[in-house]
Amino acid sequence: MKCPFCGADNDRVVDSRSSADGASIRRRRECFGCERRYTTYEQIEEMPLRVVKKDGRRVPFNRKNILVGMTKACEKRPVSMELLEAVARRIEQDIWQKFDREVPTKFIGEQVMKELREIDEVAYVRFASVYREFKDVSEFFDELQPMLKKSDRNEQIPESF
Repeated sequence: MKCPFCGADNDRVVDSRSSADGASIRRRRECFGCERRYTTYEQIEEMPLRVVKKDGRRVPFNRKNILVGMTKACEKRPVSMELLEAVARRIEQDIWQKFDREVPTKFIGEQVMKELREIDEVAYVRFASVYREFKDVSEFFDELQPMLKKSDRNEQIPESF
């Protein structure tokens, strides 16, 4: 650290204290060149996470956007807001673990669809229809096929007594 008074690059830390919010550290330093004291603040350099859109644009990541999309998909469905918030947090944590600076929307969309498929199939289909931008009914039907087969298998299994 260069001394602000004499420009020497040789000092020692006399005292260190965390700030009240814990986001930075205040350090009192003493210059070996001029023996004057000065204060520096150290904080984490935050690198904002950016989302790479389908068209190549980059926008700041915002967990609220995930929550808004899931909320619209779950409208008039028996899914609590607390559950959706927990899912959004889980997706955000997964994103931060796997990506440093940029995350493609494809990854986010696939994560949301995976979670919604487990929570509510109607919400999943709603979200998928917007996210996948189906061109016609056959694409929509192809998306439904696995769920229809699953429900057919469940109906064919006889209940045990």
